[in-house]
Amino acid sequence: MSRRRLRAVFVAVAAAAGLVGAGLVAGTPAGATAACPVSDGAGPASSPVLTSARLTSAACTTNVEVTPQPAASYGNPVLWQDFADIDVIRVNDTYYYSASTMHYSPGAPILRSYDLVNWEFAGHSVPRLDFGSKYDLTGGRGYVRGIWASFLNHRASNNTFYWGGCVDFANTHIYTATAVAGPWQRHTTINKCYYDAGLLVDDNDTMYVAYGNGNISVAQLSADGKTEVRSQQVFSTPSSIGTLEGSRFYKRNGNYYIFLTRPANGQYVLKASNPFGPYTLHQVLLNMPGPISGGGVPHQGGLVQTQHGQWYYLAFVDAYPGGRVPVLAPVSWTADGWPQVQTVNGGWGASYPFPNLTPRPVNPMTGVDTFPGPALGPQWEWNHNPDTSKYSVSNGLRLQTATVTNDLYSARNTLTHRIQGPTSTATVTLDLSGMRDGDRTGLAMLRDSSAWIGVKREGGRNRLVVVNNLTMDSNWNTTNTGTEAASTDFGGSRIWLRANADIRPGAGRQARFSYSTDGVSFSSLGPAFTLNNNWTFFMGYRFAVFNHATQALGGAVTLQRFELATP
Repeated sequence: MSRRRLRAVFVAVAAAAGLVGAGLVAGTPAGATAACPVSDGAGPASSPVLTSARLTSAACTTNVEVTPQPAASYGNPVLWQDFADIDVIRVNDTYYYSASTMHYSPGAPILRSYDLVNWEFAGHSVPRLDFGSKYDLTGGRGYVRGIWASFLNHRASNNTFYWGGCVDFANTHIYTATAVAGPWQRHTTINKCYYDAGLLVDDNDTMYVAYGNGNISVAQLSADGKTEVRSQQVFSTPSSIGTLEGSRFYKRNGNYYIFLTRPANGQYVLKASNPFGPYTLHQVLLNMPGPISGGGVPHQGGLVQTQHGQWYYLAFVDAYPGGRVPVLAPVSWTADGWPQVQTVNGGWGASYPFPNLTPRPVNPMTGVDTFPGPALGPQWEWNHNPDTSKYSVSNGLRLQTATVTNDLYSARNTLTHRIQGPTSTATVTLDLSGMRDGDRTGLAMLRDSSAWIGVKREGGRNRLVVVNNLTMDSNWNTTNTGTEAASTDFGGSRIWLRANADIRPGAGRQARFSYSTDGVSFSSLGPAFTLNNNWTFFMGYRFAVFNHATQALGGAVTLQRFELATP
């Protein structure tokens, strides 16, 4: 057994024992694939996702599967990836987690868990950003727009999941599905912006939406969930607090609760005996020390009750340059009916006792994908909507050039993957044999300040380069298409590219690039790239694989393998 395989087995065993991050595997053995579909128990199997190594002989002999075991405690963050604006629900014994994705497509990812600690990808509520040509990168650009602060809930009467979100500060779009893996379909569009909305399905099956910024309103939907029956402002935030938003709507013991955030350092809650008020305000937390060194105050997320009656609060912490990452804390209720976070030494605990829930196998957030097809797994999202005629998935992801541009920010069919924190490494294997003159392909650290390692094809020859200084302004217009910082000749048709990223919160964090011609020995190339930790882009850095033309369409590369490993 190789040292690398031995290490992977050790990490898998340690993860199963609860000794490393939330039951996830730090690295899948070389050659592992993602060949097995995953069922969510309520519908058809989902697309293949990254799995950890399995050591037994079965249909997926090259996969590694980790079954998390009950542990004495869990650590925060429960998942160190960028999943912000959390809505969390329970359906029977399964938990679902919805998050924002802005301009990435498909939008509104759904994670699944059985214990609130170990999470896996399950699907997306918005299959395509069908909100105008700017989301196709053909009629403008949709950076920092699109999918944000939306709601997810389940209606037992018709066994249907409902997702809804306001797009472009204009209309609210509601999508439905009977299983989180889909298919999801547009249910309705309401000509009104339910800003930062939360959905409550009341005991009598009536659906209410709480929404707003500063002024908080409640809307009642029609029985079919397609139109608004009534809307009323129920609360105005006092100037002494500032702004409240991020509504989540609950009912407990006959009382209605609207859970609200004060960005980005507080959490409040409203309580009333009627969905339309009058409401009373209560502070849940303000400037509470968080569990991530250098990170912000836990805020904006959701409450969820387990099948055994315990309550938890899943919030996020600003942790740039990586983004906004989830942290979990138990919640108790006062005698007069207010939620309170259980603290450790006056702050959000770095660890808590493990929930009284039984873990089940989940697919870890790290590992290997060889793109067996016929579709991408739900861990993948494109930068804006892809041109579906320009890629295919079958024993590799074939990326034909879809845009003629010298600007990566305007290039279609750039595929992205979240970065695992606090540090992780992405390694991609690319077949370059289909490249044409003027084509650019590679692996990027993608955000409003970006850099990449990859290949430029010019004059019938390939050249390996590192390009940095790709930048946007505060309106997300490109201000620089990049500067070549290093280069070397490359005569082969297959290349391994690697980016190691340190996304611990704070300034001065760096990513480093390297390459290999045999997949074994890697050489550094170019200077380290300093990541931008400003929050205004909202989304954190992502690993991104791209292939675009600067002269003419017609070229192609094949992404044969992607591995995400820690550290």
